[in-house]
Amino acid sequence: MKLLVPVKRVIDYNVKPRIKSDGSGVDLANVKMSMNPFDEIAVEEAIRLREKGAATEIVAVSIGPAKAQETLRTALAMGADRAILVETDAEVEPLAVAKILAKIAEEEQPGMVILGKQAIDDDSNQTGQMLAALLGWAQGTFASKVEVDGEQVSVTREVDGGLETVKLKLPAIVTTDLRLNEPRYASLPNIMKAKSKPLAQKSPDDYGVDVAPRLTTTNVREPSKREAGIKVASVDELIDRLKTMGVVG
Repeated sequence: MKLLVPVKRVIDYNVKPRIKSDGSGVDLANVKMSMNPFDEIAVEEAIRLREKGAATEIVAVSIGPAKAQETLRTALAMGADRAILVETDAEVEPLAVAKILAKIAEEEQPGMVILGKQAIDDDSNQTGQMLAALLGWAQGTFASKVEVDGEQVSVTREVDGGLETVKLKLPAIVTTDLRLNEPRYASLPNIMKAKSKPLAQKSPDDYGVDVAPRLTTTNVREPSKREAGIKVASVDELIDRLKTMGVVG
């Protein structure tokens, strides 16, 4: 079975984002970038499935600027077999990403697409679900456990009330949650090997997808600073305070 693993280049999770002075967006100049952490988990899970004999090939895909090659090389160093970069300098929204991935899936015919449940830059949590709808495939989102059994995959999902296990018929879409696994570090020999692994370069036009944005960002600002809490001496005082603040009637 072939696995398709989309990965996204985002601001490193250890870096505090800076807002542009005009409030038009996040300043990316001279900022450390890395693979989206949820996508790292997806790459690791794909590798583990191959190690178990459930998969034979892992194809990493990224949609973004030329520098996204670095992110794909990281996936290749972790263990992916080859990569596809759909190069565009436009800010691609989840629907356009899903449309491109659907076209790639039609070409590659994977048994499963494994991707992060969301990207930490926009937190949209939409691409996996949109991709499943476009392909008409089953989906298992927020996965904390994935088990392939023949032509089916069991996905344990993290839901508000606890855990839910769904059994999906392959091909399927799986989106990964934090507790699924701990991604491995790429070894130096594998980093060197990754430089010679195949990396195909495409464009959105190759797949006939219009990536023009449908949303407009009007303003970006820092979150409001949290006010210090206060202590109350009794439940009655707490209720009075809440009434004064308009929280309760």
